[in-house]
Amino acid sequence: MKISPTITVAAGLSTGADKRHEDGQMLRVRTTKGWTLYDPRLAWMLVAPVLLLLIIFLVLPIAVMAVYTFFTFVTAGVETGTLTTANWHEFLTDSYYHGFLWKTLRVAAMTALLCGVLGYFPAYFIWATTFKHKWLLLLLLIVPFWISFTIRTFSWINILGEQGVINVALLKMGIISEPLPMLYNEGAVIVGLLHFLLPYMILNVYVSLESIDRTLISAARSMGCTSAQAFREVTLPLSLPGLAAGLLLCFVLAAGSYVTPQLLGSGRDALFGNLISDTIMEQLNWPMGATLSIVLFVVLGFFAAIYTRYMGMSQIVKGLGG
Repeated sequence: MKISPTITVAAGLSTGADKRHEDGQMLRVRTTKGWTLYDPRLAWMLVAPVLLLLIIFLVLPIAVMAVYTFFTFVTAGVETGTLTTANWHEFLTDSYYHGFLWKTLRVAAMTALLCGVLGYFPAYFIWATTFKHKWLLLLLLIVPFWISFTIRTFSWINILGEQGVINVALLKMGIISEPLPMLYNEGAVIVGLLHFLLPYMILNVYVSLESIDRTLISAARSMGCTSAQAFREVTLPLSLPGLAAGLLLCFVLAAGSYVTPQLLGSGRDALFGNLISDTIMEQLNWPMGATLSIVLFVVLGFFAAIYTRYMGMSQIVKGLGG
């Protein structure tokens, strides 16, 4: 029997119209004063406040900074609105800036790779363990975030310094005759970055592992695979999206780091963020500082765009959301 569309009126405001699915079922879509439940106008109204905040606090500052790169630097703290490309020409032709950028990318890449190697196994353990209170392990993982990042970074001075825990212990055991220079070098900076970024890597990998259907592993074992083969053929490939998301996140955060190299490194261990700070705060050269900031923004955005092109950003969102 053919069913004709029906219209219902509620409180004199709401009406409903039946629409037919491809499978022949009927779906009632309610409307209120001409607004449907899935009306695009309603979606735009809901997202408008967030878009407004993004424009005000993200897009506009970046746009202003981009314009500032073309201002003319006169002397410390003084610049004019005369547009020029001198700042970009200086960056593109001066190897001093290129060295800082290359060192920043190298340190960030080393840190990200170390985070990937060191972070995969704890994430796998948390995922594979039969401990029924697994949430306690995840809680221990995020406990460091309850302490100030600056304080956590300062703690490494008491560990790696000449009078730190390691040197004092080695001296008392007679293993060394004088303190080892473990602080204020690139190694100390990388250790501090690892301390800061490792939880992000573990969380990303764990979320990826948690999404794996365990019956796939059981199926691989039933077909004759050993535990190592099942890990290599099933678990590892399916967890790669989380590993890739963690690598990108650690790389970007390490490349933009300022506090860690400032506290644990020497002048020759400064990264691009420290160069930007010195240009703005010490030289008072705002146009050049803006230029360097845009350069770092574009470079890191390039790597993020490559990741998004092939992997998408959903995995990073899952990892940050835990």
